Amino acid sequence: MRFAHPVVLAGLFCAAPFAAAADAPPPLKKGEKIVFLGDSITQAGVGPKGYVTVIKGALHEAHKDLGIEVIGAGISGNKVPDLQRRLERDVLAKKPTLVVIYIGINDVWHGEKDPARGTPKDKFEAGLKEIIGKIKDGGARVVLCTPTVIGEKKAGANKLDAQLDEYADVSRKVAKETGSQLCDLRKAFVDHIAKNNSADKDRGVLTTDTVHLNDAGNKLVADTIRATIDK
Repeated sequence: MRFAHPVVLAGLFCAAPFAAAADAPPPLKKGEKIVFLGDSITQAGVGPKGYVTVIKGALHEAHKDLGIEVIGAGISGNKVPDLQRRLERDVLAKKPTLVVIYIGINDVWHGEKDPARGTPKDKFEAGLKEIIGKIKDGGARVVLCTPTVIGEKKAGANKLDAQLDEYADVSRKVAKETGSQLCDLRKAFVDHIAKNNSADKDRGVLTTDTVHLNDAGNKLVADTIRATIDK
């Protein structure tokens, strides 16, 4: 058996902390401007108990000296092609430093009965890459969230679970390929539901109607996103 030189071993052990640190987000800066881009879930997120409002309050409390600005840019019914069309007006024109993209539910859901109303996976992927590219060209960093749920039954029992998992995988792939930070809301929801939905209900644990968030859902989204942008 050959033994590595002590210097080589020391280098390997020293490299590990740096590899881990590379996954952490950069510290939030003074004058940070964060835009939350999405659909009706994000539109409702600016309400009194919505996830955008919860994150805004937590960031202001934790970083009183930074003057962080939080902007909601969610529109009901939106899919990736809609975000592409309004990106300049609702995001780039605001000169953000960080954009959190939470999209994908309608891209799957709207195509349930008529595929033409949804977004094909190739267009979903290409659209996300175009959006992220333009945001980064504008100087902002990006956090890309996976879509959450369309139904809360456990163990893949909801009708659109398999397709939703495919689109979540696309988001994971896009985040990696574009060097964006991933916020895996899909995993957070599936894990939470597995532990907290003993009655196997299709709604009422994290959503009001199988999709839109109740207070617990807003808190889980807020906690998960905040852990991604402010470690």
